Amino acid sequence: MTARIGDIVGRCASLAALLEVSAYPKPGNVHRLRDFPDTKYEHFLAGSVALGSRMQDLAEKGQRIEQDRGWAELGVGESILASVKDMMEWQRGGNVHLGIILLFSPLAAAAGSVMKEGIVDLDELRSALNEVISGATPLDSVNIYRAIDEAMSEENLGPVDQLDVKDTSSLDRILDEGLTPLDIFNECQARDAICNEWVTCFNVTFTEGYPFLRKRLDEGANINEVTVDTFLKILSEHPDSLILRKKGTEDAVAVSEKANEIIQAGGVSTEVGMNMIQELDDELREENGSLNPGTTADLAAASLFLLLLSGWRP
Repeated sequence: MTARIGDIVGRCASLAALLEVSAYPKPGNVHRLRDFPDTKYEHFLAGSVALGSRMQDLAEKGQRIEQDRGWAELGVGESILASVKDMMEWQRGGNVHLGIILLFSPLAAAAGSVMKEGIVDLDELRSALNEVISGATPLDSVNIYRAIDEAMSEENLGPVDQLDVKDTSSLDRILDEGLTPLDIFNECQARDAICNEWVTCFNVTFTEGYPFLRKRLDEGANINEVTVDTFLKILSEHPDSLILRKKGTEDAVAVSEKANEIIQAGGVSTEVGMNMIQELDDELREENGSLNPGTTADLAAASLFLLLLSGWRP
């Protein structure tokens, strides 16, 4: 049964990532109709498939740890690092899924511990997720730092005053001071949405992204429409932290305001909304990637992961 649970979670993880990158037109992002010069749709496809096996492993570990040991023994950081290495090995487009890996990994472990008959109850999942996050150790922090360093450039990370990922002395300090991922992410949650999700037990994913996605599906929208609109809805309420680091608050807020205008116009399922989306996609691409709402895409993918874990299938 452990292997079956792991297999389901791993497949859900890969499919969630595939559905997210395939949704179009997702403004400013790679999608099935548009590439970046060096990072293309097929790179994201390869990265999506590559992460499945590590999410399967985490789910199986999660089931065993829940039964036998404490969450501190999970080794979520080691799995994140291994998943990033897999991502980089299986494609040549650079960092395509670091944010998704950081979000999916604790979710996968938690899902493995609560899945029954192939699905999870989301309240139980969030409770288990809190235990996974709270149980992460300083060694997990070190491995997460190594994963981030492996995947991201200094430009995308932005300047920081302390515990710089690109400064190897940060690893010694983490171990010397016993800093857990929660300790570190608490300090950077204002500038990074992924950190904020860890600190808030995935508040945006559970209380905003997934409910909006589920509601749109129940209204009859197809999965492409739902994914694009969920992306826009999250972006409209949370200025993208990747844009914040690259371009600053003013530009990030301006992009969110345009996303809100599209949602108010009816989103991707209306002719007006579609025209506005295509115009915004063209506008964001003129900035050579600096206005790429990449973190918002990660949050939309996490919302899709919840949908699939709860039993929905295309």
